[in-house]
Amino acid sequence: MEHRSPITRRVSKKIYVGKVAVGGDAPISVQSMTNTETCDVSATVNQINQIVDAGADLVRVSVPSMDAAEAFAKIRAQVDVPLIADIHFNHKIALKVMETGVDCLRINPGNIGSDEKVRSVVSMAADNNIPIRIGVNAGSLEKSIQEKYGEPTPEALVESAFRHIDILDKLNFDNYKISLKASDVFMTVHAYRQLASQIEQPLHLGITEAGGLRSGSVKSAIGLGMLLAEGIGDTIRVSLAADPVEEIKVGFDILKSLHIRSRGINLIACPSCSRQEYDVIKTVNALESRLEDIRAPLDVAVIGCVVNGPGEAFSADIGLTGGRKRSLLYVKGELQKRLDNESLLDELEAAIRAQIPVVTD
Repeated sequence: MEHRSPITRRVSKKIYVGKVAVGGDAPISVQSMTNTETCDVSATVNQINQIVDAGADLVRVSVPSMDAAEAFAKIRAQVDVPLIADIHFNHKIALKVMETGVDCLRINPGNIGSDEKVRSVVSMAADNNIPIRIGVNAGSLEKSIQEKYGEPTPEALVESAFRHIDILDKLNFDNYKISLKASDVFMTVHAYRQLASQIEQPLHLGITEAGGLRSGSVKSAIGLGMLLAEGIGDTIRVSLAADPVEEIKVGFDILKSLHIRSRGINLIACPSCSRQEYDVIKTVNALESRLEDIRAPLDVAVIGCVVNGPGEAFSADIGLTGGRKRSLLYVKGELQKRLDNESLLDELEAAIRAQIPVVTD
């Protein structure tokens, strides 16, 4: 079932990270970052492929040294997804990766040295149509800003962003996006709100150092959800102390819950209670595992009894309503057949797969 989001997106400039549009009317892109040793080309390529298989539109790779820059060139040659090089302080690394086909630089122009060094990086980026992401982080604000504000604040994050923006503006470079990240949800949200009203560049959203899989997912869903619901944000990363693949899954779940972008199965499931006529939790967990390969959006309702089951089943693409010994299978709101509760999982999966349309995205 198609859901139309009531959200009105903030108007922003459209830029391109490789083949992926960011901002403007482009879909909100989902990205993650490798956590392998970049110089281990094989391991990094393998992880990038796993991240892409999970649905990532963009992948960021840390490039902390010239050796890593050499490895980045080999990685670039083996993957198709647009790559963002994460670079700090060393302008020579930025120049090197631009020679080998990077799609975006994550580098703060105010932190890479003299005006001449900054100019050389920005000039090469302009000549090769490579965007820059300004990444402001509450944990690494400039010393003068730390002294001015005493502690990280939304205003401090925004002031730091404008220092870097001013550098790019003076060099007539507008092919950039910006992030303002903190581990505190409210600080992050307030900073993005302030900046969103002052510039037209696309915004990359994230709650930095959000935590482990469970707590980090919750924190990210709250923070990113608040901003996305207000129309703020053009690309997102869920920063978890977990497998990067999980970041992509959670990112799409956030977008899916806001009816912004759908990918894969949307499982509607009751929490189960003593009314259930089959093991709902076991069924849902098995379905999540079995259906991970499905990319097409599809609403599947798995309800354990007849109290809420029929209503959910009528409004879902596929609906299962619990009954004594046999449960009711609905397709597009119409009752199809009764499934034996002892063996319903295989039949339910088959019914779901029979409804999957062919997608090319």
